[in-house]
Amino acid sequence: MLNHQLLKRIDYRLILLLIALMVVSLLVISSTTSEIQDFEFEHFFTPHVKKQLQFFAVGWGAFLLLSVIDYNKLREWTWILYLVMVLMLVGLFFSPAIQNVHRWYRIGGFTFQPSEYAKLVVVIALSWFLERKASKARTWAATFQALAIIGIPFLLILKQPDLGTALVLFPIALVIFYFGGIRRRVIVTMGAIAVIGLTFISLLFVGVLDHDEMRPVATKVLKDYQYERFNPETYHQKAAATAIALGGVTGNGWHKSTFSKGQWLPASHTDSVFPAFAEEFGLIGVIFLLGIFFGLIYVSFQVTVVAKDRFGRLLSAGIAIYLAMHIVVNLGMMCGFLPITGVPLVMVSYGGSSILANMSALGILQSIYSRRFTF
Repeated sequence: MLNHQLLKRIDYRLILLLIALMVVSLLVISSTTSEIQDFEFEHFFTPHVKKQLQFFAVGWGAFLLLSVIDYNKLREWTWILYLVMVLMLVGLFFSPAIQNVHRWYRIGGFTFQPSEYAKLVVVIALSWFLERKASKARTWAATFQALAIIGIPFLLILKQPDLGTALVLFPIALVIFYFGGIRRRVIVTMGAIAVIGLTFISLLFVGVLDHDEMRPVATKVLKDYQYERFNPETYHQKAAATAIALGGVTGNGWHKSTFSKGQWLPASHTDSVFPAFAEEFGLIGVIFLLGIFFGLIYVSFQVTVVAKDRFGRLLSAGIAIYLAMHIVVNLGMMCGFLPITGVPLVMVSYGGSSILANMSALGILQSIYSRRFTF
């Protein structure tokens, strides 16, 4: 049931943080998609900027709608949402490939990426399931069922292939399992797998382990083309590092970048928006942006603390880690610690699917926050 009075309880810190991120997004997209060399303000609204503004408008609509809807209503829709999500992920393999992968549906002039919404649906499904199994969460039956809920979309997304999105799902499951009371042995095992995998990948990317020397060992587990995704010497990796380095302390100035604006940086307005921002605004701008992200995650986890019920706590914790992992993985990719796998930067990267999914998640978070004192 809609309750417009709850809009008065909106956390305005969250609104200010979102507006700040949207401004950053528009500034970078305008710069990286403009072909005008002698920039004047009337050239700000490039076609990509106009489309991103449309995405933001739709996103705000979703945010406000989900803010006033009682988040408890999601229980009634959980399995419908989950079933639709699985069917859409399966359907990708029967649709034409885009850029040689099965990640998007093309609808008219727009593309739609189901995996962006799958992450949020998994958060909702796991939260609902572990709330229902509160007294039985430590049983092996509940554990295997929870693993199946995360495992089905994980494997389908990995098959697309979309390693980045699959990697985001893993810590989401780990955190919700922890708050949901799943067997400690399972959580420790998953955590150990995550630490070992992340350590191995990081050692490859910082040069402690040689990529070619590790190939015979790694290909016993992975196929050769899969291992090649962990190559730290790709052009994209080097281009991202170059753009960040060129920014220095103060940056080259807005619309004054040469590397990103010169199209030397791949996907400069989508996945690589962070190095494009760093080149123009430098270390000072990066610290400012990281401060905004810290505020967003801090506010998100505060909702977990004040949530009035188990479902709200699980849901808010899942959404908080969902946002945090997008930020950590994207920055890790662009700073040379992780393979570049196509994870967008929250509220900054260009793209309708990620914007709508993020704003929907934040709308649910706001719904939980607004009802923290209702019974």
